[in-house]
Amino acid sequence: MTTITRTDDLALFCETAKSAPYVTVDTEFLRERTYWSKLCLIQLAIPPASGEGDPGGEAVLVDPLADGLSLEPLYDLFRHRETVKVFHAARQDLEIFFHDAGLFPEPLFDTQVAAMVCGFGEQVGYETLVRKIARANLDKSSRFTDWSRRPLSEAQKSYALADVTHLRVIYEFLAAELKKNDRESWLTEEVAVLENPETYITRPDEAWLKVRTRTNSPRFLAILRELAQFRETHAQDRDIPRSRVFKDDAMIEIASTKPASEADLGRSRLLLREARKGEIATGILAAVKAGLEATELPQPKKEEPGRPGNAALSDLLRVLLKAKADAAGVAPKLIASAADLDAIATGERDLPALQGWRAEVFGRDALRLAAGEIALSARGGAVRVVPAS
Repeated sequence: MTTITRTDDLALFCETAKSAPYVTVDTEFLRERTYWSKLCLIQLAIPPASGEGDPGGEAVLVDPLADGLSLEPLYDLFRHRETVKVFHAARQDLEIFFHDAGLFPEPLFDTQVAAMVCGFGEQVGYETLVRKIARANLDKSSRFTDWSRRPLSEAQKSYALADVTHLRVIYEFLAAELKKNDRESWLTEEVAVLENPETYITRPDEAWLKVRTRTNSPRFLAILRELAQFRETHAQDRDIPRSRVFKDDAMIEIASTKPASEADLGRSRLLLREARKGEIATGILAAVKAGLEATELPQPKKEEPGRPGNAALSDLLRVLLKAKADAAGVAPKLIASAADLDAIATGERDLPALQGWRAEVFGRDALRLAAGEIALSARGGAVRVVPAS
């Protein structure tokens, strides 16, 4: 097993990979003690030059923790559009590369997304695809080991390489299936979301929107907004987890009690001890003060009053979705969520479920059903779309 620790060796492999039709990629990282993922290992594999079957080809490990190693040759490979970059469940990997280098590998193929499009179910795992497509089993005993420790064990190296060697077989199978079923454009639409920088950008002033709370008081929400913004900025600047600043339950408590001094913070039931003094305490008190003095108050999202028959229409849309998903061999949740169906039933139209390939499979008939132009009929256990009488 080759482990690359020198930039020249990485450049040599990447130049070879540029001649290959694709390269499979995976990473190992840690995030328990940091805000940003700490990249610990990169795995790369290319197919054999003959292109006949899986045996052969070259697979390497790249140690980004090695002194003096530059990842620029890898990023140059990522920019090389003649070689497809193949990942499984790419989102976390892409976030690492986007944060480190401001780029996305192009062109990109995500086998988890492709598997959902090909009817393997929702959020299908790599181990499942290895078993069903590559006809192999994975040793997962090294999955939760500390990838930052050196030297890596032989078991860790074997585990890591398996994540890209079997991926070659999976990619070739799924790529052929997509082409056979004329669904390559479906994958392109889904990958576009993964390649959108907005997918990976967390703006501190919007962080409060992700905090679940039952209180809708505008003043409470203003304090919560300021607290969440301080926490996000503090965590990003110091590269520590949000929970190391304070957790959501403590933030909600603070927004409710509105402490004005460190003595008040000392009476908190949920705030970490180290957050009751020093720069975190100062930031908390400043955020509470800003929230109390804010003149532009966030407004809670108004609940839709609904329309007569919406619940019934939502139920009909669920039946239609199941029938269409079964006919297409696609996981229903890949097409539309329960919230999407309810939104369609209340008249909303700016939804992914009504655009692109989803419109072809489900969206157009969903709109016709909502408009009363078609009906659903059951015969022999199958649901059919029929003209409305």
